[in-house]
Amino acid sequence: MSSYHDQQPTVFVLDFGAQYAQLIARRVREARVYSEIVPFDISVEEVTRRAPAALILSGGPASVYADGAPHMDPRVLALGIPVLGFCYGIQEMALHLGGEIPKTDVGEYGFAELEVLGGGGELLVGVTERSQCWMSHRDSVGTAPAGFAVTARTATTAIAAMEDPARRLYATQFHPEVAHTEFGQRIIERFLHEIACIPPMWTMVNIIDETVDLIRERVGTDRVICGLSGGVDSSVVAAILHRAIGDQLTCVFVDHGMMRLDEGAQVIHTFRDHFHIDLIHVDAEKRYLDLLAGVTDPERKRHIIGEEFWKLFFEEAEKLEGVRWLAQGTLYPDVIESGNKTAAKIKSHHNLIPFPPGVHFDLIEPLKALFKDEVRAVGAELGLPDEIVHRQPFPGPGLAVRIIGEITHGKLELLRKADAIVREEIGAWDTERSVWQYFAVLPDIRSVGVMGDERTYGHPIIIRAVASADAMTADWARLPHDLLAKMSNRIINEVEGINRVAYDITSKPPGTIEWE
Repeated sequence: MSSYHDQQPTVFVLDFGAQYAQLIARRVREARVYSEIVPFDISVEEVTRRAPAALILSGGPASVYADGAPHMDPRVLALGIPVLGFCYGIQEMALHLGGEIPKTDVGEYGFAELEVLGGGGELLVGVTERSQCWMSHRDSVGTAPAGFAVTARTATTAIAAMEDPARRLYATQFHPEVAHTEFGQRIIERFLHEIACIPPMWTMVNIIDETVDLIRERVGTDRVICGLSGGVDSSVVAAILHRAIGDQLTCVFVDHGMMRLDEGAQVIHTFRDHFHIDLIHVDAEKRYLDLLAGVTDPERKRHIIGEEFWKLFFEEAEKLEGVRWLAQGTLYPDVIESGNKTAAKIKSHHNLIPFPPGVHFDLIEPLKALFKDEVRAVGAELGLPDEIVHRQPFPGPGLAVRIIGEITHGKLELLRKADAIVREEIGAWDTERSVWQYFAVLPDIRSVGVMGDERTYGHPIIIRAVASADAMTADWARLPHDLLAKMSNRIINEVEGINRVAYDITSKPPGTIEWE
């Protein structure tokens, strides 16, 4: 079967263990050029065979002189392919080409003033003579290899950028991929479009057209089954599969009863009524509540809900005839983390589907070349409603892990109503989507209150709202006091059984975004 790089000019990002490798790949794609992350030690034969349009060498945590430091095949630099190195990448380039990297105890971290030299050469065209850049290094190149011109410096780093246009080699000690670098994206786009001459072809329309063609080629006349959760990933998988193979697709929506207010009905309406997809709806709230009765440990909740989902899913799957394929929403970050030699923690969860004895389907993963923001953009292009495309991150167990303690139907109803108010009010205020995630939590306590001159003993609600770029770290959102007051008043007045509202002002770390 073909892959994306057969239709698109491709940029390889050689990953030397950088925390920013995925960010580099995303920045390339934001320039409308397809990118893939590959191991730092990819062979010269493999590079030659796959013929990428350009290479980017990522940063990395190691010193190039350290024992076990990652090193590329230096022959790759002689292939004539345009190469751009960042941070560790500039040092790796210098090391292999005869430059000098003196060991020093003076590092450079955070903002630095970049001074462009000699007009900036080919790479830094359009960058002002002085601008801000982002540094994160200890070692740096002291002497550039023969043939290289130095095109920028900072107060600490004499060679902040260098290039050898004759060999199509370019490098910076700073990080253009980080938003803190003032002209960072411009530098990346200059390299891609003007130096490597790669046209901006990576568009949502192209992604959809190519993915549809690939699905049709692979599936043929077979039938496909897809587990639909209502989240953006599974929703986009379902929509793009339906465009590709129409009635050959059957979706199974296992409604565990832990979704937010009206979400289950929205899933049914969107896919059965709007897209006219063959949808099997399994209303399993009672079954789940029976299994979760008396369970308070969050990990136990997750295990029960995940295990039961697959039981219910395969119960329905076995009723269907002629189904060969199981579709799922694996994304590119999952693929990277499963195969990256330099990753600190290896994940392979997208391959861990617990097929029951005697049951097996071949997997099809239409989104496995895409990042999350691209998945959302594809969903919008396919006509999915905004509520699904921009659905906030929502745990698989749903409200089960936002109810601290035992889960009951009554608690679910309380939390659903309170959470709907939180989402309605913050959503109306946050028109720019500056808040990453916001929701309500129902703790396992009660508190005394006074309502209508009578003593109450009701539940509190905790509001959680965080700002984040990627959920790796998060800061509590500084919501206006009048917005907090409005939510508190509405929740207490409109949700019977709630008599107190609190706002969580814990960042991540030390806390997590979810409570369980």
